[in-house]
Amino acid sequence: MRVLRASRDAGVRRVVLTSAFGAIGIGHPRRSTPFTEEDWTNVASDIPPYQRSKTLAERAAWQFVEEEGGGLELTAVHPVGILGPLLGPDDPPSLRLVRRMLEGRVPACPPFGMGFVDVRDVADLHLRAMTDPAAAGERFLAIAGHSLRVVESARILRDRLGERAAKAPARELPVWLARALSTVNPELRLLRHQLGRDLDATSAKAERLLGWRARPIDDTIAETAESLLAQGIGK
Repeated sequence: MRVLRASRDAGVRRVVLTSAFGAIGIGHPRRSTPFTEEDWTNVASDIPPYQRSKTLAERAAWQFVEEEGGGLELTAVHPVGILGPLLGPDDPPSLRLVRRMLEGRVPACPPFGMGFVDVRDVADLHLRAMTDPAAAGERFLAIAGHSLRVVESARILRDRLGERAAKAPARELPVWLARALSTVNPELRLLRHQLGRDLDATSAKAERLLGWRARPIDDTIAETAESLLAQGIGK
């Protein structure tokens, strides 16, 4: 709210809000169709605090612009899981699954699928959301293709990096076992709402309105691993 008020008062034309898939696709019944920008996460369901906060924050932003914006435009960008090369020797949480697979610390993949997108493509979408007149008042999902099972991501690592990714897991945990382990494993507990599901989404709207295109996710996963190894992370 402070940023939006300051923007309005300074005469800013448009604010681009970095939201997340967590404000769109969590807390819903199982479905066979991809999530779109028309969907909102169900905050009345039992969901983690991160996804709840993303949803409430974006709802508040749209309400502010409608009621107090004074002509301020708002656009929201919703990335799925963000991968891509590092800028420096840090260890961002979004890359920890790839790092742990390279290190052999994931004996078997958790049974779920989710979308991924390259950080460079997310940056590109933000620029388009900032400058394209068609983006005003819109939400945009950012995903490369369709959702991937975690075990498919591990397979891409092994195929593209060979021996350097030899420790990446080759099998997926049964759903019943993953759910049982989530009662004692904190990392699986955070994923409990995803176990056994494929959280798919589509970027058709960004492609249609803004001409945005994501690079192949196989390349992004491989370049993420190459970057981690070059920084000495994941060896």
